Amino acid sequence: MTVKNNAAKRNMTTQKKKTFFLCIMSILMMILLMVRLGYLMIFCSAHYMEMAQILHERERDIKAARGRIIDATGTVLADNKTVCTISVIHSQIKDPEHVIAVLSQELALSEEYVRKRVEKISSRERIKSNVDKETGDKIRNLDLAGVKVDEDYKRYYPYSELASKVLGFTGGDNQGIIGLEVSYEEYLTGKKGQILTLTDARGIELEGMGERREEPQAGNDLYVSLDINIQKYATQLAKQAYKTKQAAGVSIIVMNVNNGEILAMVDVPEFNLNEPFVLIDEFAALAEQTDENGKKRETQDLLNNMWRNGCINDTYEPGSTFKIITAAAGLEAGVVTPQDNFSCPGFITVDDRRIHCHKRAGHGAEDFVHGVMNSCNPVFITVGLRLGAEKYYHYFTQFGLKNKTGVDLPGEAGTIMHKLENIGNVELATISFGQSFQITPLRLMTTVSGLINGGKLITPHFGVCVMNEEQNQIHEFDYPETEGIVSSDTTEKLRYMLEQVVENGGGKNGYVEGFRIGGKTATSQTLPRGSGRYIASFLGFAPADNPKVMALAIIDTPQGMYYGGQIAAPVVRQLFENILPYLEEIGYQ
Repeated sequence: MTVKNNAAKRNMTTQKKKTFFLCIMSILMMILLMVRLGYLMIFCSAHYMEMAQILHERERDIKAARGRIIDATGTVLADNKTVCTISVIHSQIKDPEHVIAVLSQELALSEEYVRKRVEKISSRERIKSNVDKETGDKIRNLDLAGVKVDEDYKRYYPYSELASKVLGFTGGDNQGIIGLEVSYEEYLTGKKGQILTLTDARGIELEGMGERREEPQAGNDLYVSLDINIQKYATQLAKQAYKTKQAAGVSIIVMNVNNGEILAMVDVPEFNLNEPFVLIDEFAALAEQTDENGKKRETQDLLNNMWRNGCINDTYEPGSTFKIITAAAGLEAGVVTPQDNFSCPGFITVDDRRIHCHKRAGHGAEDFVHGVMNSCNPVFITVGLRLGAEKYYHYFTQFGLKNKTGVDLPGEAGTIMHKLENIGNVELATISFGQSFQITPLRLMTTVSGLINGGKLITPHFGVCVMNEEQNQIHEFDYPETEGIVSSDTTEKLRYMLEQVVENGGGKNGYVEGFRIGGKTATSQTLPRGSGRYIASFLGFAPADNPKVMALAIIDTPQGMYYGGQIAAPVVRQLFENILPYLEEIGYQ
């Protein structure tokens, strides 16, 4: 009995200890909770108030104004236009039928389309973007519950088609898609703002609380070397040639030969920058055609082709304008001099291949200067063979022809050239007069610029500097240059010979009275040979003795007369007749 009593006493003591321990733990827990609660209420109240506010805020983005693109004359080529975005907030709409009727009428949308969005249960539903400001203001003044009208920005191009393939355009999110718009995105794009509205737990806007705005930050302005006056005139000439010659396309580039600034770049047909997703007539017609399987071409493929800039995105066989490179390599290597004599019977035999001159009757006896003036194939083939494949390939590389130019536009194509080990005598012969390989028009111009400016290989470009809203310069662009690709002696001889081409040779239709012009014509047959399709071109520069500006005109697949000296040289002549006095007037260096 005593043992049982002792056990009972021990159990009671243990139970009391447990109860006491639990009480102490409970008190400690309460104290900790009170301390924690006090800490949260006193020290963290601001943080949790902010979180609560975020939970009850509805946010709407405000697009930032994109930086403008401004040309060398100070003319704005790409600007912003104020538009509106119309949205609805389902939980705040008091009279849905009235909202549907008003928005359908004012926005020219079907009632079914608007109803679907008004009745959709979501925090915010966009009805229409890029609404003109007048319509947006009218809807805002109606003060419809649940309808939000936010001012926005849309890219606007004052000159529509002008320089369309250079400037490029933006998408619905105001980001660049092609051209300078995408190349300089980091400078042009701004920082979005926001409109924050306080709502209750149901998403209904709280009266009297107003809106909180975080203002957007505008993008920076891009200043470019493009000159609107030169661009306009080059475009006019390109359109004229495109129409009269019923060509597949016409390209004109104007560039400073000493620093690479591009003054104009045209690639007709161009498109309307304010409606970039609308096919122009030439491509709309293609959209209606079907292939052998009865399938129509994809619209996106046609748009991509419409946006392509043939000056940099496409390669071609340059033909006789490339003879400038062969002449420079031959002179630099010492395998030919201006006084060297040649004989042209109208053809030359290389290995087992007879390669004809464009003049089938031949040019007879001629020195190298007259060989250049006459654009004589046998003369240039002879120079190429004297150089040999390895040395010719060396100069091809030294003149930058294997590399892209580095122009500040997206999608530049690279050169398509034989590997050295695959260049035999026949391949070397055809390369010497500009066939059997392909380069871009801008690559040709850039290399020739280096050969006539004293041997400095430049980087062609548009971007000059970036300015902020206060018109303070925040960045100036510089571009790589490579000195000494040829000697000054070679440059002087080359300038003289190319001036003779215009004075007395095949480029005489490029002559401009009162100015010394150098240049070279080309008439290249496109693949497949015998197709009857040609590319006519003329490359000219001025002044011939101290070059500052160069122009290249290319007419793709002209109908009727197709010789470069007959149809492309006059285009450059007319261009120079207008822009050379203008450049002198503004003191262009």
